[in-house]
Amino acid sequence: MATSPSTEIEVDDRVVRVSNPDRVYFPESGATKLDLVNYYLAVGDGIVNALFERPCMLHRFPKGLAGDKVHQKRIPAGAPPWLETVRLHFPRWDRTADELCVTELASVIWAVQMSTVEFHPWNSRRADTESPDEWRIDLDPMPRCDFATVRRVAHVVEELLAEIGAVGFPKTSGGRGLHVYVRIAPEHGFGAVRRAALAFAREVERRAPDDVTTTWWRKERDPAALFVDYNQNARDHTIAAAYSVRGNPEATVSCPIRWDEIDDLQPQEFTIATVPARYAELGDLHADIDRHHFDLAPLLGWADRDEAAGHAPPAEPDTAQG
Repeated sequence: MATSPSTEIEVDDRVVRVSNPDRVYFPESGATKLDLVNYYLAVGDGIVNALFERPCMLHRFPKGLAGDKVHQKRIPAGAPPWLETVRLHFPRWDRTADELCVTELASVIWAVQMSTVEFHPWNSRRADTESPDEWRIDLDPMPRCDFATVRRVAHVVEELLAEIGAVGFPKTSGGRGLHVYVRIAPEHGFGAVRRAALAFAREVERRAPDDVTTTWWRKERDPAALFVDYNQNARDHTIAAAYSVRGNPEATVSCPIRWDEIDDLQPQEFTIATVPARYAELGDLHADIDRHHFDLAPLLGWADRDEAAGHAPPAEPDTAQG
């Protein structure tokens, strides 16, 4: 039997064999598996910083985007002995999974060799997987919500974060929305972080009532509104990491940005073809995120206030949104 073509990639002190390097992953641009490898090498420090010591779900496309997408929690048999993992327990099924735990760039390249396009990390780390250290603000536009609305709401978020003394690190989602990350001390469980995130979302909604919704059930939301998706802070809910490529024909990237870029932002311009040059010029815009921790106490106070006034606490995270 003929062996598949391959190439060896040196990553620091590791060598990763990449099979089928010329396989086209993105038919629209013709970008190949090797192009994907080279992209992640170009943003190496940034993707490792985004994934470092976090349980990570892999979104794999074994046949490229033209084939099926595989959501993979468990590391497959045959992984190299140096690859690090973290064991998670899922009470609903009473099962465990050993998920990828990135500590070096070679593990990212190994995952790409295994046909991973997207990296979706938890918002907690392996030292204490039940205590998030990252609060995620997901600005998720409904189908008829335009990007001008996303821009307006992003500025409301920016102003509100400044008022409460939190430093937010924005990025494109790789789709039509924006994400903002805030470092927090790992002192609360997922439930408390979701309460705080919902309280913040409701305050954004109060300030931009014509643009924003926090309505839980999708079928009840205004299709022209922007949903501040606080549920992205639930246990085992993940979104694409900073610098993760997205599994779409354009090979867009969930790319860190500056707040002052938002007014002129065109998210579709951030792709595996364009982000490496930007990264070479600007470096990792999230590089110092770990130096800015925010205490959730004020937001938990807002949650207490809202619930005392009759607002419901967050819905159960496993409840379908319709």
